[in-house]
Amino acid sequence: MRIGIIIGRIGGIDGVALETEKWIEVLYKLKHKIFVISGQFQERKINNISETLVPEMSFFSPESYWEQKKAFHNPEANLNDLAEHIEFYTKIIKSSIIKWVNDNNLDLLISENASALPSHISMGLGIKRSAEELGIPIITHDHDFAWERGERYISPHKEINKLIAETFPLRLPNSYHAVINLHGQKILKEKFNRDSVIVPNVMNFDKEFGLKNSTNINFKKDLGLPEDSIILSQITRIVRRKGIEVAIKLIKELNDKRIKLVITGSNSDDEGNVYYNELIEQIHDLRLQGQVIFASHLINNSGFTGNREKMYSLSDAYANSTACAYFSIYEGFGNAFVEAVLSKTPIFVNNYKPVYWPDIGSKGFKTVMLEDNNLTKEKIEQMHEIIFNKKLAQEIANFNFELGKKYFSYDTLSQKLQEIISKINFK
Repeated sequence: MRIGIIIGRIGGIDGVALETEKWIEVLYKLKHKIFVISGQFQERKINNISETLVPEMSFFSPESYWEQKKAFHNPEANLNDLAEHIEFYTKIIKSSIIKWVNDNNLDLLISENASALPSHISMGLGIKRSAEELGIPIITHDHDFAWERGERYISPHKEINKLIAETFPLRLPNSYHAVINLHGQKILKEKFNRDSVIVPNVMNFDKEFGLKNSTNINFKKDLGLPEDSIILSQITRIVRRKGIEVAIKLIKELNDKRIKLVITGSNSDDEGNVYYNELIEQIHDLRLQGQVIFASHLINNSGFTGNREKMYSLSDAYANSTACAYFSIYEGFGNAFVEAVLSKTPIFVNNYKPVYWPDIGSKGFKTVMLEDNNLTKEKIEQMHEIIFNKKLAQEIANFNFELGKKYFSYDTLSQKLQEIISKINFK
């Protein structure tokens, strides 16, 4: 089958892009031919696809930035100007998608979160209109929904709220839903009477990941750390919902200068650097200079260097980590958790809503789990024991790996994709 994937950006380290790459890999193994249309192809080339670039589809395009600002953050916005803008770029995106579908004779479309979250209104509307006109089946891979983001996607303009309510999530006769957690499935059914298949985030458990080797042996040295440093890693982007301030507080409570918190992600998604600056202040107030390392300048998803100096991959970061901190408040699923399991790295986690316990923790993973990010004395002692008891840490890591392979492997993804495709009515 010829399958077309629609996504705002791909090739980076955000969760939607990473999961899309896994879908591409598994669909390719299932003998499908994959075509991708995107507003941005980021850090690296994606294997086994045909690429089509439409810059207007990028979340970071001037058009999308202006649209988001006027739709959600500016009560004084001229609604006529905003409506004309949305209509103009909707037509561009719609026509681009239709041409791409026809040129490549596609049988099935997959919309990667662009039909669930209104982070690019004209893109979501363009997908809806093109899917209506084309009539071919479309799977919406719904990672998260507007109502899960608090007030972020509530507009001061009732007309925009109405447009969003009609467009997100996509609800056409020829559309089918893949959600990533039980909560999404439940709400989609309750609000819209739409059925869905749960497709969890996965990793390739048949591929080595997080192993020490000759390419990452100098990881600590290149971060400017002594060889006896004990790395607790925060392998996420710097955004508020990741709860990085709790990991920093933990470093203080552990009270051992050898323990370093290495934060791998950048602050590029932290609007105005507000949260990043709060973390800097916290580090200063707790006198943790030298124990909290911001490492995005040396770490990216693949380790690809291009013309730059030595870079490390996320796998390299896990390989050098004694444990991982994952104190998120909210996640649609949690790629970093499954990565830690795959890399056989113990993980300290907050019971993040709405997913962790129902979809992950209840399956039996061994972690130190906080409730509401409350760092109790008991939990800190448990974390200390895991950090310094190598035998215990190895037992936990091996147990979690086998459980992860059972529930969150490519085999699981393959089964789920075949399940949802089997439900599609191909005319």
